Amino acid sequence: MLSNSQSHPSFCSSKALHWKINQFSKGSAAVGGTMQIATAAWMSCCGLGNAGNAITLGRSGPRRRRLMMLMWIILSGSLCLVVDGQMKIPPETVQQWAASFGKEIAALSNRYSGAKLLQKKYKDVEGVVKMEEVNGEELVKKFAEEMEEMLGRKMKSVKRLAEAAEDADLGHEYNETLEFDYFNSLLINTVDEEGNPIPLGGEFLLEKNEHFNKLPVSTQQSNIQVPTNVYNRDPDILNGVYMSEALNDIFIDNFQKDPTLTWQYFGSATGFFRLYPGIQWIPDENGVVTFDCRNRNWYIQAATSPKDVIIVVDVSGSMKGLRLTIAKHTINTILDTLGENDFVNIIAYSDYVRYVEPCFKGMLVQADLDNREHFKLLVDELQVRGEGKVKKAMKESFKVLNEAASLGQGSLCNQAIMLITDGAMEDFKDVFEEFNFPERRVRVFTYLIGREMTFAENVKWIACNNKGYYTHVSTLADVQENVMEYLHVLSRPMVINHDHDIIWTEAYMDSVLFNTHAQSLLLMTSVAMPVFSKKEETLSHGILLGVVGTDVALRELMKLAPRYKLGIHGYAFLITNNGYILSHPELRPLYKEGKKLKPKPNYNSVDLSEVEWEDTEEKLRTAMVKGETGTMSLDVRSSVDKGRRVIFLKNDYFYTVINETPFSLGIVLSRGYGEYIFTGNVSLDEGLHDLITPDLTLANEWTYCEIDIDPAHRKLTQLQAVIKYLTGKEKDLHCDRQLLQQTLFDAVVTAPMEAYWTALMLNTSSMDDGVETAFLGTRSGLQRFLRYTGVEKRVGKSFLTSTDKENMFTLDHFPVWYRRAAEYPVGQFLYYMPRQDTRAGRIVIGATAVTVTVGKKTAIAGAVGVQMTLEVLESKFRTIAAQPNDTDCSSIEGVCPLRCDSFDIECYVIDNNGFVLISKQRSDAGRFFGETDGSVMTTLIQMGMFKRVSLFDYQAMCKTNPHSVSSARPLLSSFYALASTLKWFLSNVLLFLLEFNFCSFWHSEHFADAYVPKKKWNVLQPCDTEYPSFIYEPSVKETNSIIKCGRCQKMFVVQQIPESNLLMLVVQGDCDCSRQYPPITLVPKEVKYNASVKCDRMRSQKVRRRPESCHSYHPQENANDCGGASFIRLSGPLLLLCLSRAALVS
Repeated sequence: MLSNSQSHPSFCSSKALHWKINQFSKGSAAVGGTMQIATAAWMSCCGLGNAGNAITLGRSGPRRRRLMMLMWIILSGSLCLVVDGQMKIPPETVQQWAASFGKEIAALSNRYSGAKLLQKKYKDVEGVVKMEEVNGEELVKKFAEEMEEMLGRKMKSVKRLAEAAEDADLGHEYNETLEFDYFNSLLINTVDEEGNPIPLGGEFLLEKNEHFNKLPVSTQQSNIQVPTNVYNRDPDILNGVYMSEALNDIFIDNFQKDPTLTWQYFGSATGFFRLYPGIQWIPDENGVVTFDCRNRNWYIQAATSPKDVIIVVDVSGSMKGLRLTIAKHTINTILDTLGENDFVNIIAYSDYVRYVEPCFKGMLVQADLDNREHFKLLVDELQVRGEGKVKKAMKESFKVLNEAASLGQGSLCNQAIMLITDGAMEDFKDVFEEFNFPERRVRVFTYLIGREMTFAENVKWIACNNKGYYTHVSTLADVQENVMEYLHVLSRPMVINHDHDIIWTEAYMDSVLFNTHAQSLLLMTSVAMPVFSKKEETLSHGILLGVVGTDVALRELMKLAPRYKLGIHGYAFLITNNGYILSHPELRPLYKEGKKLKPKPNYNSVDLSEVEWEDTEEKLRTAMVKGETGTMSLDVRSSVDKGRRVIFLKNDYFYTVINETPFSLGIVLSRGYGEYIFTGNVSLDEGLHDLITPDLTLANEWTYCEIDIDPAHRKLTQLQAVIKYLTGKEKDLHCDRQLLQQTLFDAVVTAPMEAYWTALMLNTSSMDDGVETAFLGTRSGLQRFLRYTGVEKRVGKSFLTSTDKENMFTLDHFPVWYRRAAEYPVGQFLYYMPRQDTRAGRIVIGATAVTVTVGKKTAIAGAVGVQMTLEVLESKFRTIAAQPNDTDCSSIEGVCPLRCDSFDIECYVIDNNGFVLISKQRSDAGRFFGETDGSVMTTLIQMGMFKRVSLFDYQAMCKTNPHSVSSARPLLSSFYALASTLKWFLSNVLLFLLEFNFCSFWHSEHFADAYVPKKKWNVLQPCDTEYPSFIYEPSVKETNSIIKCGRCQKMFVVQQIPESNLLMLVVQGDCDCSRQYPPITLVPKEVKYNASVKCDRMRSQKVRRRPESCHSYHPQENANDCGGASFIRLSGPLLLLCLSRAALVS
């Protein structure tokens, strides 16, 4: 067997063989000696010693001998490669390349960015600046007070609306025959075929308004929206609209007193919605208006106190078909009336009692969005069977509610049982005597499903004798109105007592305009207050007239915690009394489905512990939920660039409660760069001179001056507003003097950069092709940049444009290049390629931080950098990473001359997170190196040169797995598929036609959901994921190793590139290790929980702060008003159609 000679190192690739032949043939020009030289070279390569003793060549003529020798070399070379397969790459050569490349790119970056000049300018002013330590406790207190003041103004506006509405109702006498034309927001500015305004339409002047996101509105008056399922000329509607006309003047007056107000509204208990400013309402694609104000969280929370609800549904055999469909829709509608301050469970009964979610057996769970959606999925799967045993279900419900009350769990306020059935053969008086009489602490609401009225009296008795309400639901069109009745009953104690509790909602998206306007993507909170009837004759009935409210855009609220005061990595956040995120820079409420952005199903029930997940003991969450004031510190793994890059921070958290609201505010200051802030003074004239330059911009999402107060200012940019204020042209502007002082100072210090960059650009003969943009940013949100390249030649066309949010100062974050440069040694450039989805072409960004030091205190003043094409670095790398053929190789042990353009050598430049910048393969640029070469990356991780860091995403969306057909019936799968389709068609499509087209044109998004078959595959659902990030360990400057890959070995050399965050890798390219070392990807993996763990997580009850007020009882309540046969007000023709439909179904 052949073996390697220890005295002759083996380099058995074809490149190595070529190098050996060159070595042996130096000084020899004889053609006849080539064969002998080649033979010797091969023998040396394979370590065979004396070639003459090992090989005997035939004497068959020169041509035959040459041919045989060539074949022998090829075959033996292959054999040698199989035996050894190792090449020696000289580390000293790679080190020289890295040093040269580092100097080249450092010189290039320094020259075109002007980094040394900018650092010198800030160094020159260190003697005149004042460095102050940021006091987080004072800062969070100040922010909270300002937010409290702002929210207080909204509450005062709502109180004025409530008072005006109640006074208007008190002076209004109900008129059954009232005729009154009003502006219906769906019909305004609409004409008939003859060009005449249609009834309830008419001309309604609309103008685009900057304050309302450029939507066409009328700030002179409000208008009325009526859902499709409500008759817009119903006497109740006409009387309510006429009465509420008095709100118009209050709307306008409120807006004049507080120009920061957005939408103001009155939601009537009869179903109409008065909105100011008035808008043109856009129906959905079916021409239907599904929005019903009474379904909105602000309405429900204001109308009732917190509640515990057990929904008991009959799934016995008699509930089959339409009855079960109506029952399911009733359950879903009840669930939609619950909020995060409520608690719920669902029990289904037939021959036995079962919980629809077995994991929730015997308990109440918070009715947050997650749990409500989970229940809906389970309800959809309910099937009927057996005989109905309602007594056991009622007993079980009372036991759960009683236990919750005794243990201090649930809402500790209203308690109710919702019984959904097609009949009860007895009244179960003995059950109520055992559990509920005489206090009747638990209200029972009953919903009789279907047309059958045989057992109606028993079902009604149950409700009327338990302070509840009875309704008869015979069609899907009845569900909405009948479910809403229970809210009016629960509101009675509060109405009778005239307790005007102000409520604040959790974060939500403005679904009023969701389907048609970009406004919908803004997160809002609403403040609302109930409106009661003051009339003495109806006092005991506790009549709720409706709810008034206004919206607050959370972005506007968070502007009161300015970015410049929190530092590079600092931020502010808000949570509710339940621990859910109201606002946080890491909250991601939207996801992409195709090209469309959609809200995640659980976007407003993201817990603080799911964002600040390093708080493993939830100490921060618990303290904030309890409304405490305090501080704590955490070591955190934070990510930038959409999670691709990890940074390690030491964060200090400061938190306090916002009085008169259920919210708590927290701010984060990062050690190092959030600890200090510096100020410097310059003259106004000097600052203005350097501020008014074409290369300068300000962060337009920051608030330098309030431009939203005066309508005349709303079209100004922040820079324009600042200049008008400083020049005295707009003295009434309210501006942040501290921020303006910092901005003017930075403008003066950075002013020389414009002249420096311009001089370089004008010297075209010395310009490097591909260097496109020089830029800088400062802690005051000031940015300067100069384009070295015209737009027609520029590769990075979107860089530093208005669409390039990642690289601009925004309300949520500093630019990516600024944040990353701050974590790297000052004076050294950090290079990276932007993500593929954010860059326009193959570009590289290099940036470095600039500091100010006073004594021992250092603060980041800004960052400066250059954007260039990738070809700039590639060309310099190709020039350096190739030894010429005449290289003196006498002192080099290994492949010489070494060239990266050789076919068996792979060369890379990667950054400190393992992403490829330079590779032979153009497609590798921007990819993670582990995907390109898993063997080398795995070895680097094992050697400690790279560290794997696990990150978690508790807001992820994952695809659901398809349901496979059971293997027990493969031959019948087509039959079952056809049967399922037919079943769906008969039970849903026909039902849809009957209920929707023939009866009051009723429509809601829940109704639509009930009839659209939901695909079980490729549907994105909320999930938890874990994903890796990798970071270079800078203490390891260089390394090399040999990877054994079956029948070959791969050598590689890694060298840090000085004065940068880059590494150079030279890898043997002719040894494929992909079988032994699969690629390392950054693809997130779903965290799977087994059934037990999943159940424990679902059952866990986190700390929460209950609302302060509860209205569950009043001695004057008229409990005899407990319902009867339900009805929907329809026009005559529609009523006849409904009756016809009923006959058809029967």
